[in-house]
Amino acid sequence: MSNRINIALVGNPNSGKTSLFNVLTGLNQKVGNFPGVTVDKKTGTSTISTNMVANIIDLPGTYSLYPKRADEWVAYKVLIGEDEQVSPDMIVLVADASNLKRNLLFCSQIIDLKIPVVIALSMMDLAKQKGTQIDIAGLERELGVPIVVINPRKNKGIAPLKKAIETVAENMANTNAARDFIDTNALAPEAINTVKAMFPSVSNYGAIHYLINHENFHLTTAQQTAIEQAEIDHKFNPTKTQAEEIMQRYSRIKFIMQQTVVENDPLKKSLFTERLDDILLHRTWGYVILLVVLFFMFQSVFWLAQFPMDGIEWVFGQLGGWFANILPAGWVSDIFINGILAGLSGIMVFIPQIMILFGLITLLEDTGYMARISFLTDKLMRKVGLNGKSVMPMISGYACAVPAIMSARNIENKKERLLTIMITPLMSCSARLPVYTILIALVIPSKLYFGFLSLQGLVMMLLYVLGTVLALLVAWVMKWFIKSTERSFFILELPVYRSPRWKNMLVTMVEKAKIFVFDAGKVIMIISLLLWALSTYGPATKMKAVTNQYDALVAVQEKAREAVEMQKASAIALQNATDSSATIVAFNDKLQQYDSVITQLNKERRTALLQNSFAGSLGSFIEPVIKPLGYDWKIGIALITSFAAREVFVGTMATLYSVGDDADENSNTLRQKMGAATRADGTKVYNLATGLSLLVFYVIAMQCMSTLVIVKRETKTWKWPAIQLVYMTGLAYALSWLTYIIFSGV
Repeated sequence: MSNRINIALVGNPNSGKTSLFNVLTGLNQKVGNFPGVTVDKKTGTSTISTNMVANIIDLPGTYSLYPKRADEWVAYKVLIGEDEQVSPDMIVLVADASNLKRNLLFCSQIIDLKIPVVIALSMMDLAKQKGTQIDIAGLERELGVPIVVINPRKNKGIAPLKKAIETVAENMANTNAARDFIDTNALAPEAINTVKAMFPSVSNYGAIHYLINHENFHLTTAQQTAIEQAEIDHKFNPTKTQAEEIMQRYSRIKFIMQQTVVENDPLKKSLFTERLDDILLHRTWGYVILLVVLFFMFQSVFWLAQFPMDGIEWVFGQLGGWFANILPAGWVSDIFINGILAGLSGIMVFIPQIMILFGLITLLEDTGYMARISFLTDKLMRKVGLNGKSVMPMISGYACAVPAIMSARNIENKKERLLTIMITPLMSCSARLPVYTILIALVIPSKLYFGFLSLQGLVMMLLYVLGTVLALLVAWVMKWFIKSTERSFFILELPVYRSPRWKNMLVTMVEKAKIFVFDAGKVIMIISLLLWALSTYGPATKMKAVTNQYDALVAVQEKAREAVEMQKASAIALQNATDSSATIVAFNDKLQQYDSVITQLNKERRTALLQNSFAGSLGSFIEPVIKPLGYDWKIGIALITSFAAREVFVGTMATLYSVGDDADENSNTLRQKMGAATRADGTKVYNLATGLSLLVFYVIAMQCMSTLVIVKRETKTWKWPAIQLVYMTGLAYALSWLTYIIFSGV
């Protein structure tokens, strides 16, 4: 039986920690939230040896054990032993060899906590480029903990790292005997001894943190009072103690680096990163390159995904027609074809675009360019009341507003953080992508300019640009109403440029597709089945009246058809059976006319039943409100269901246009059905004006209950989500109406 240990993966931001986590865990990963905190909790399992399996938790990046942001507090509480659900047996600390002095501060603090630790030294290749030479054996000797050189991007050093983990795990009982990095007991001996008498398992350095941060720990009232009394009795000064500790650590680090590290003059060698930054961060060309990158990204999303999407649509269209022909008529086959199958098609068809979008975003992050976007846009952000750190949540909003809003915690200034939260939902998230795709395909011609520029891709990019521009305008307006006296600072560490990790990109694409299918997919399926029921059933009186009306009309036509059949039979009996005289031809023409009328009446019956169903009644109720925007009652239903999740629009349309179809129409794709939809006057429902109006509405409107809930959670009040809902819905209505008016005459 294998031993199982818990390992916390820690390190400075941009140290290579996430790369190592991905290599160790592969696809055995789960993403959740830390209990009570909306900070990502990434966990996974890794086989260390034949006798050992590790549960690995990737803690948020932090520079030291003195936290400032919410994510740093999460890592801090785990390391200090104050997280009730996460208790690591060992620490794997990822340190950046190219910034060793800064990374050693955090390393030294972890060592003094007396938790078993292995240091994984990353980015040695970059250190060599800088001309830095590190004596690994000497550094290991000075620190007193094992050090393994790794390169997770190239899968190097992983086996030695696992061996070191196994060795340390087998000797964990001897950890407390390890020497201190600095003499922490000398910082406040009496106060430390008092705390250790209360908590015998805590190290000297851990006792200092109890003295500094005990108010944030899960302690009893008696324990809190005792620690506060110890501070008073022994005149413990947290600020002075912290400053003295940091000075002693850097003094020791300086000595260790003199013994084990040889550094070249930094002015002698210009790194590739610096030369590339001269171009990509240029005050003119930097913005041009940024626009080109974004343009290419959206063109790729639309162009690359088109082929697999067409294939998925065709498969589900054929399946719908096939099942309609072989299954017996009844509510069971109806719910399967028009509920379950239609809902599944609305989910699966957009997986290619979701995967491509997230793959490209991962590519930008992996190469280091995403951080440059923050730096490049800081000046623009400040003009509208934000700063460069707001760009990361906004760009993350292209994927999903929920984690994007949570990531705004990295913004220290409260006003800028609130402004970022208020405008992030205007960024076009991946949930809008299915809506954009199907509407663009309906109303925008599939044209290519210069042989490669897709008109549909250009429109897609303009929708993202529209959301971004509106976000900046709203921030500029809101900055005058949200008051704050805090000063704003923008400090950002630019990571080095690295080649992308294609495996990591693939893992991300698969994970995001799974999240879309199993999270958004569940909502879409539930809504689809609910809509099938609402669209199939209605008030008994209304539904019976429609049935009786059309039964009577069809009966009249069928009776007349039978009379013509009898007349034709008589004519054939009087003549030769093979005679193709004008009389027989006339009878055949009449029969075809009756067949056509009966088919049309049955189609009208299905439409009338749908309009009188519960769903149709709801759509008809709100139709007067949305009619000025060019929408019909079916679009009205989709707008309502989209508040559960925007991508439900497609599932809603798939259900509404499937309920009422006959067997032949079931083989058509959703785009074909929507493209053929007409109003009472015979005009197309999805013309250019309506399509563009609907696209603008979905760019702007707040149609995501999850986002509203997370805004409330982050702001601790319903005031701001209520303001978001009102201003975004009002703005969406006004601009959609304006769009419809402008393009109605085109």
